[in-house]
Amino acid sequence: MAMEVTQILLNAQSVDGSVRKHAEESLKRFQEENLAGFLLSLSGELSSEEKPVDSRKLAGLVLKNALDAKEQHRKFELVQRWLSLDVGAKTQIKTCLLQTLSSPVHEARSTASQVIAKVAGIELPHKQWPELIGSLLSNIHQVPVHVKQATLETLGYMCEEVSPDVVEQEHVNKILTAVVQGMNPSESSNDVRLAATHALYNALSFAQANFSNDMERDYIMKVVCEATLSPELKIRQAAFECLVSISSSYYEKIAPYMQDIFNITAKAVKEDAEPVALQAIEFWSSICDEEIDILEDYGGDFSGDSDVPCFYFIKQALPALVPMLLETLLKQEEDQDQDEGVWNLAMAGGTCLGLVARTVGDEIVPLVMPFIEENITKPDWRQREGATYAFGSILEGPSPDKLTSLVNVALNFMLTALTNDPNNHVKDTTAWTLGRIFEFLHGSTMETPIITQANCPQIITVLLQSMKDAPNVAEKACVALYFLAQGFDDIGQTSPMTPYFQETVQSLLSVTHREDAGESRLRTAAYETLNEVVRCSTDETAAMVLQLVPVIMMELHKTLEEHNLSSDERQKQNELQGLLCGCLQVIIQKLGSSEQTKYGFMQYADQIMNLFLRVFAFRSATVHEEAMLAIGALAYSTGPDFAKYMPEFYKYLEMGLQNFEEYQVCAVTVGVVGDICRALDEKVLPWCDGIMTQLLKDLSSNQLHRSVKPPIFSCFGDIALAIGDNFEKYLMYAMPMLQSAAELSAHTSSADDEMLEYTNLLRNGILEAYSGIFQGFKNSPKTQLLIPYAPHIVQFLDMIYMEKDMDDVVMKTAIGVLGDLADTLGNNAGPLIQQSLSSKDFLNECLSSDDHLIKESAEWAKLAISRAIST
Repeated sequence: MAMEVTQILLNAQSVDGSVRKHAEESLKRFQEENLAGFLLSLSGELSSEEKPVDSRKLAGLVLKNALDAKEQHRKFELVQRWLSLDVGAKTQIKTCLLQTLSSPVHEARSTASQVIAKVAGIELPHKQWPELIGSLLSNIHQVPVHVKQATLETLGYMCEEVSPDVVEQEHVNKILTAVVQGMNPSESSNDVRLAATHALYNALSFAQANFSNDMERDYIMKVVCEATLSPELKIRQAAFECLVSISSSYYEKIAPYMQDIFNITAKAVKEDAEPVALQAIEFWSSICDEEIDILEDYGGDFSGDSDVPCFYFIKQALPALVPMLLETLLKQEEDQDQDEGVWNLAMAGGTCLGLVARTVGDEIVPLVMPFIEENITKPDWRQREGATYAFGSILEGPSPDKLTSLVNVALNFMLTALTNDPNNHVKDTTAWTLGRIFEFLHGSTMETPIITQANCPQIITVLLQSMKDAPNVAEKACVALYFLAQGFDDIGQTSPMTPYFQETVQSLLSVTHREDAGESRLRTAAYETLNEVVRCSTDETAAMVLQLVPVIMMELHKTLEEHNLSSDERQKQNELQGLLCGCLQVIIQKLGSSEQTKYGFMQYADQIMNLFLRVFAFRSATVHEEAMLAIGALAYSTGPDFAKYMPEFYKYLEMGLQNFEEYQVCAVTVGVVGDICRALDEKVLPWCDGIMTQLLKDLSSNQLHRSVKPPIFSCFGDIALAIGDNFEKYLMYAMPMLQSAAELSAHTSSADDEMLEYTNLLRNGILEAYSGIFQGFKNSPKTQLLIPYAPHIVQFLDMIYMEKDMDDVVMKTAIGVLGDLADTLGNNAGPLIQQSLSSKDFLNECLSSDDHLIKESAEWAKLAISRAIST
């Protein structure tokens, strides 16, 4: 097969589609029929110097893909298949891989590095391939420079793949020694120094112990700082990337080096090439992120609660840091606003300035205002734009008291600039800044409103006018209008925007029809703003919102009639359908929220539902998600009348619940099942067998993304609440599922923040299920069916209370479940609750909670428990 594999791999890269397809099928078949032979052939191909570079490179890539996949379930499958391979075959493959690191061909070495790291990621946690690190480290002392470079690259990839607790400290020390030596200025090869610097970046998470040792930390920091001064640009850039990573991983250890780092970063920002300067700014953005997190978590109080104290590095650096950042704002590029993905020095500087403002608050204002005053009226557009960008950047962080008077002066100036400035960049940034003013300094919580009856007409006139400007300016004007509307959200009966409602809606619809609405996200921004204007409107404009329904329906209908589109056009069509479904959802929620507006809207319900069902014929996850959400809103508004749509809608509901690949669609569909249960109550019963079967399948699947599982449990509660004791036939399936999930989620020791957050979501889903089931069975003769499950539930509540890591949401649901248990089971629950290890403490803790929702739930639970105990 050896000769043949070479040819197949070359054919798989052929320009001829049919040759390529045939080759890909051959590879797939070979993999399925004889995995060991397949992987051996590929590793042989990769390591053979006689073979063409293209076939070697692809052999390595296919080998890597046979060991790893993005989808968790697929990855698990591939790992198991590798682990169960014959030991002899695996040894042979690994030997070929290590051998390839000595190849003179760079592509082969680099691909082998990545494959070795994948194998290490699988084997090291299983205590296999213990000799790997030793043999890699012995390569470091090899004479050929390319072997050294490839080995350092491999160590870097390996550190990325393997979790730090898998590698013994002795090996970590040796890896770090090898890497830091490779970075040394005395190393003559730039390729080696660059590979070593990249490797250090990946190895930093292993260096906890080393960073706790002053001498070792000093040495690592010295080498990194020296590397930032290397004559080679890529090495300087990689060294700054290491500094950025150190700033977040080892924030509490870097105080002694901050003065040097400031000097190095300031020099780089001023004089170095853009890729290096950007990383130098990123260092300070990263320090801001750390300090913002610390200050948010612990307020200003470090009385032993916080793990990491705040060193106030930003506050200390302010007098020098702010001028350095302001200087970058004048280094704009000519066409930066037209290109969405662009990132340059001016943007990085402004972003960092915004983070500095959030870190230090009021103290930044006097340092930035002189720059703004000096540049805002200059003839050079760069100075006007830089000054406007500086002002917009510092609006989040300082107190409204500090900013309101400045904003009142600036507002008129900004509105004039947006209308009259000859430069597109200045108008773009001015519209963005207005959006930030409305986002952070306008709303019912502000003591001194900056938007009044007097200036509101001018603001709206200017924004609507700017929506006719170039797409990038028009998009920012839409966003500004979005935040303007949002600030009037809870204004009561009359809004200053009411007189302009009709004109605003018309202008936004006109924007969506612009020829160039596809540029700068303009169409999307216009619909999102239209949604917000509708959502925040008052009853005075309800009749106008109703007139919007047939208009949006017509737009959606038009998209459903377009056929034979190119793939680009189809993508635009899908995007538009998603936006229109989203718009209808907001309108349905608005009109469905009160009886008098709901009445007028109901005449359209059948046609709207029909349009949504037609949308499902299009294969686009985003559109399905938006249509599902809109149907959920429709179910909520129509209530029991929604039953008439179920025969037609059910198959799409089932399709959504089966959509494992696009799990967001599945999650949204689960939410819609809840909406339908609340709308239909017992009328949902005929559909419950199918729904429950699918939900139980979803829970048993290892292919479904874990984030969908908590809402499925909540959904059990919604179904039980709707159908009451008819849920009886599902108890024997649902309860064991809930129990095993409860056991999993009770113990969280050694969980990281992300895992803990997920565990709390899972607990909340489980508790919502229990709550719905108990409430559904209340006052039914079948309540005794729940008695066998009660001890486990009380035990679960005990366990999560003992863990002491519930968030407020779980706490409220948990104390509610204790009350539901007592309320539904009465005296059957009394003894259980009395014997419980912690329910008394838990109840008292909730009763004295500052959170009024937890307190309210606890007071109700206390009543229910005392009734259960006394009967």
